[in-house]
Amino acid sequence: MRKLALALTMLASPALATGLQIEVAGEGANGIIKIDLLEEVAPKHVAQITTLAAAGEYDNVVFHRVIDGFMAQTGDVMFGDAEAEGFDMRMAGRGGSSLDNIEAEFSDITFDKGVVGMARSQNPDSANSQFFIMFEPGPFLDGQYTVVGRVSEGQDVVDAIKLGEGRNGEVFGEPDRMVKVTVTE
Repeated sequence: MRKLALALTMLASPALATGLQIEVAGEGANGIIKIDLLEEVAPKHVAQITTLAAAGEYDNVVFHRVIDGFMAQTGDVMFGDAEAEGFDMRMAGRGGSSLDNIEAEFSDITFDKGVVGMARSQNPDSANSQFFIMFEPGPFLDGQYTVVGRVSEGQDVVDAIKLGEGRNGEVFGEPDRMVKVTVTE
């Protein structure tokens, strides 16, 4: 039923969505991040992200993987909603959404600071709802992950997101979260 509701939202979502506004709160970051979406570069990924945002699916989703000098990852709408009944931080990052995975839309855009990319498994065609925002350039990701946008305002908020620990950047304790995500035109 939820998949049907999201599909209907996708049909009704703004055709000319140009960005996202993300209200972030937590121990590290507090403020607004604005992202310019690159519809001409990754139309299927942008459509999926805006559909999920318009349906409120990203609201209260945590930043579950945050690696100093690399990136902050979020967007697990299945297991990452901090206000969902039975929320378990250990599960955040293991899910996606009820929508289908998306085929890769690789481009020649380099992963500079502030670039937003889609997270995926080893399979290049496995992106779903999770995305990451770069703290620093990561050209080793170029051509390997789909670029969907760039931070236009609020990189200072991104840079303040509570860091995770260890090589995988797992966040312990209270993670920062996306309180509200809205589609902008």
